[in-house]
Amino acid sequence: MLANYGFNATLTARPGMGSRLVDLLLTGLDAGSPGASEHCVVYLVSRSASDPDVIHVTEGWTSEEDHHRIFAGEAAQAIVAQITGLLAKESEYTDYVPVLGRTAF
Repeated sequence: MLANYGFNATLTARPGMGSRLVDLLLTGLDAGSPGASEHCVVYLVSRSASDPDVIHVTEGWTSEEDHHRIFAGEAAQAIVAQITGLLAKESEYTDYVPVLGRTAF
């Protein structure tokens, strides 16, 4: 399945909370969570090499509509609510339309 919509998000945790934020973001891959949806074809959580409280998330979805529908659900909203309490500042998002690539997970 191809990703037709995606984005990168940069999240900055409150000082010392980067590991907790990573752990929370990784629950997005649990059964019933957004990253486990058949419509989510890429879900990558990365940490900045220079600042452990800066986390990057890359997501690829079958469509923008699928992304918005899944994120309107209860499981996604519960994760988002928890994430908000860990952030030091507003997250930065860059949306994009994937052209071609490869995942080897």
